[in-house]
Amino acid sequence: MTYRELAVPGAWEITPKQHGDPRGVFLEYFQGEPFRAAVGHPLDVRQANASVSAAGVLRGIHFADVPPGQAKYVTCAKGAVWDVAVDLRVGSPTFGAWDAVLLDDVDRRAIYLSEGLGHAFCSLEDDSTVLYLCSTPYAPGREHGVHPLDPEIGIVWPTTARDGSALEVRLSPKDATAPTLATARDGLPQMADVRAHLADLRP
Repeated sequence: MTYRELAVPGAWEITPKQHGDPRGVFLEYFQGEPFRAAVGHPLDVRQANASVSAAGVLRGIHFADVPPGQAKYVTCAKGAVWDVAVDLRVGSPTFGAWDAVLLDDVDRRAIYLSEGLGHAFCSLEDDSTVLYLCSTPYAPGREHGVHPLDPEIGIVWPTTARDGSALEVRLSPKDATAPTLATARDGLPQMADVRAHLADLRP
């Protein structure tokens, strides 16, 4: 299992080692000690989620208030998604920057997004199934969004599905009416708060 920190500090791409034979494939998609070594603290999993999305469905950009925030360890068990980390931490040197990882059922990579980062993905295939390990349970009063098509952020979303057909982007009503980065700025996580929270997580 290898870790690669993305252009957004606090986000990592994780590539597992797959063991295949005529029966199929086995892999470990999360390992506690390598995670701690790469990130600097353990992942305290408090909730595990799954979502299934049709091709073109775009979910996000979602984030949670810090503290405590919500860190996410995400993989795609079936299909393929273009998964994006966005730096929403006011005061961060890379505020507003984004980076992306292809999560699919071929390479079976994962992405880890630490507290204070925004998360979004676009499904590239019908029935794409995404699994999330979350550091905090769902708390609707602390969870918010930024519009995924905000030109100030400028995420380059895929236009072609896994089968080569054109993608028609579909947003939930909540995501379609989410504020822009500029409008949401006063409610975004503060980098100082994120640093303090992460310091509390380190052993």
